[in-house]
Amino acid sequence: MDPFEDTLQRLREAFSSGRTRPAEFRAAQLRGLGRFLQDNKQLLQEALAQDLHKSAFSSDLSELILCQKEVALALQNLHTWMEDQLVAKNLLMTLSSTFIRKEPFGLVVIISPWNYPVYLSLLPLVGALAAGNCVVLKPSEISRGTERVLAEVLPQYLDQSCFAVVLGGPEETGQLLEHKFDYIFFTGSPRVGKIVMAAAAKHLMPVTLELGGKNPCYVDDNCDPQIVANRVALFRYFNAGQTCVAPNYILCSPEVQERLVSALQSAITCFYGEDPRSSPDLGRIINEKHFQRLRGLLGCGRVAIGGQSEESDRYIAPTVLVDVQETEPVMQEEIFGPILPIMNVRSLDEAIDFINHREKPLALYAFSNSSQVVNQMLESTSSGSFGGNDGFKYLSLSSMPMGGVGNSGMGRYHGKFSFDTFSHQRACLLSCSGLEKLNEIQYPPYTAWKKKLISWTLASQSCTLL
Repeated sequence: MDPFEDTLQRLREAFSSGRTRPAEFRAAQLRGLGRFLQDNKQLLQEALAQDLHKSAFSSDLSELILCQKEVALALQNLHTWMEDQLVAKNLLMTLSSTFIRKEPFGLVVIISPWNYPVYLSLLPLVGALAAGNCVVLKPSEISRGTERVLAEVLPQYLDQSCFAVVLGGPEETGQLLEHKFDYIFFTGSPRVGKIVMAAAAKHLMPVTLELGGKNPCYVDDNCDPQIVANRVALFRYFNAGQTCVAPNYILCSPEVQERLVSALQSAITCFYGEDPRSSPDLGRIINEKHFQRLRGLLGCGRVAIGGQSEESDRYIAPTVLVDVQETEPVMQEEIFGPILPIMNVRSLDEAIDFINHREKPLALYAFSNSSQVVNQMLESTSSGSFGGNDGFKYLSLSSMPMGGVGNSGMGRYHGKFSFDTFSHQRACLLSCSGLEKLNEIQYPPYTAWKKKLISWTLASQSCTLL
């Protein structure tokens, strides 16, 4: 028996009724989502603490506040985003109306991951609701505390004829994707992304894939090692390194490595104390499976900083590895933990070559006192996002799109980008039913005079607003 059929049928019927299309309904859904975040702040903080050992402040900073801002932005701009977009036309259509209408796709599914289980579930949900879709949300079964809150509490704040949360692991997710949706939004690994895309291909379903990868961080010889170390350590060890856009490895010269390791040790001690395990600002690994995977990576290269682990607490210390070979597992897979390998390169050109011979990353970072060096890295590489002398603070900006390229994903979201992702851009032409004399030049037979006139009107540009 299919556990999803009745739910999906209910949502399809709701969308077919036109219920989700009016701006008033969309705004009501968004306000409900906002109330959910406000009323259940403590409950969500407790769930995130249970899942990832996040402090209340870390939960607010990296998840709850950003979701609240996204809801507020959508409510403030909903009517503007929904307006028809008038477009330029040629003389042949001077008396016609040409515009782009933003229509909801229909029934969409959002499959979210465990590392930021609130933020990465609700941010795309804001866009899907604002665009007028019916939504199935599939939270990660790995972040169990947050999954429970999203499944049991969130539906109480939304119209359950148009929204549902479904649960399960990989088997259930595969079964869910056997159904035809009008759009799939998936956040996770490239490996699973390929499975999702293969499932989508069976029904020609459009997809957004927010994937990960190995995010390089180039550190130039011309830099202040302590400033670099402070910024890299903040973004590498935030959420215990379980961030898809975190710096995944450092490329630098042997001379910079020596100074940088000392500076990283200073930064780690400053941030997390002599015993990082007792710091309230250092998270824990999500589960036993990922803990064992990460502990295995500690055997790569040589541990220069950290390396301690405690299985009972799923704790791995902020770690720096040196003498790492690119063939080792720590350089072959996305780390997703508080481990930072350093590889040596002799020059900026060698670093660029190293990056460009690998899959395009979700994020790329470059640190240098020379703007020319930073700009050369920006211009000579491709990545989903780029940070010059900084980390992933751009994620706090709804004005910036989040998305990968190539192996790190396809599509984008955040703010209006989310609304556009979940909206079909429908090209529309409305012409008068009369005035047939003006249309006669379009009809055969095509005399020399007609050909010349048609060619001239097509090449011309008329007023956008007519």
